[in-house]
Amino acid sequence: MSAEVLMPARLRFGDMARVASVGVRTRRVRAALSALGIAIGVAAMVAVLGLSASSQAGLLAEIDKLGTNLLTVANGTTVLGRNQELPLAAPAMIRRVAPVTAVADTGRVDVNAYRSPLIPSIHTNALDVQAAALNLLPTVGTTVAEGRWLNAATATKPVCVLGAAAAQRLGIDLVLPGERIWIEHRWFYVVGILEPAVLVPQIDASILVGYPAAATYLSFDGHPTEIYVRSVTDQTAAVHDVLGATANPAHPDGVKVSKPSDALVARAQAKGALTGLFLGLGAVALLVGGVGVANIMVISVLERRSEIGLRRALGATKGQIRAQFLSEAVLLSVAGGATGVGLGVAATAVYASTKHWAIAVPTLAWAGGLGAALAIGAVAGLLPALRAARLSPTDALRTV
Repeated sequence: MSAEVLMPARLRFGDMARVASVGVRTRRVRAALSALGIAIGVAAMVAVLGLSASSQAGLLAEIDKLGTNLLTVANGTTVLGRNQELPLAAPAMIRRVAPVTAVADTGRVDVNAYRSPLIPSIHTNALDVQAAALNLLPTVGTTVAEGRWLNAATATKPVCVLGAAAAQRLGIDLVLPGERIWIEHRWFYVVGILEPAVLVPQIDASILVGYPAAATYLSFDGHPTEIYVRSVTDQTAAVHDVLGATANPAHPDGVKVSKPSDALVARAQAKGALTGLFLGLGAVALLVGGVGVANIMVISVLERRSEIGLRRALGATKGQIRAQFLSEAVLLSVAGGATGVGLGVAATAVYASTKHWAIAVPTLAWAGGLGAALAIGAVAGLLPALRAARLSPTDALRTV
């Protein structure tokens, strides 16, 4: 008779999962603390990527809502370095360009504004006083938050409207009857406060008065310093190319033309570069969590020598012992990773909701977090698993 060759039984996936979960279920507090390190690292990484994506999505959505067809024309310097004023007729000349749909202009007035005449003159709060066209708000894409905007009557009087940042710096939250500020040795009455102008942030720090009032009370010469141009969207690039020569035919080199939405998109992308630092911090936390998992697995091998010896004596192979401890480490890390993904997504959703952003969690964030947790668990559990598999049944049972 030929001797029967016995083959070691193979553990199915479900059996291996149950065996691997024994160590986790019997040492719940220790397992939870080990998984917590993984969870913190993954949560940090998911939240950083999610908040960055949500911030960019919110900004881009707002830009799309306000339109990408806004262009600005500003006075600049000539090739010789001289300041070049925009002509008085520049807004009217720009209106003649066929694809242009709206033109509004502002002119900087060389005066300072204060809450009262008792404020020292050096405390200007970095505020600008500007003469503004009456159609400025719809052109730049903002509205009035409090009070009202200038009209044909108030534009001729010592009356002003505050940008969002200007109102905050002056300590004015509401437009009350008789509210006024001190501009160039004269009281100007405040009739409105604007919402933030996303595309044109320089408006936020400005105090806006009518062109006739600026000429009458502030000795303004009438030259515009910024002209805001709306055009047909698919013709924006073509309009951009001709604005310099149109605004100032004699000195087109002294005109600066820009597209605010492009600058905002570039700023959103630049802000995304800062996430690298926070991702590094999350990676450090994830690495610390991996060290914690490795530590608990090494201790687990030392504490469970008798279990290892008994299983080996009953026929478990080295590969099965190795797979058991490796699976246990991976299970700990994946549990921590899943918890971290949940925490990171929740943090992103809560913060984005408070900022009224679109909630965006990139696939790279949660899939990368789980993948990193899985890899960390496998690496952390590899050495303890190999160590457990090398134990001979006799040496392991000697500790019983």
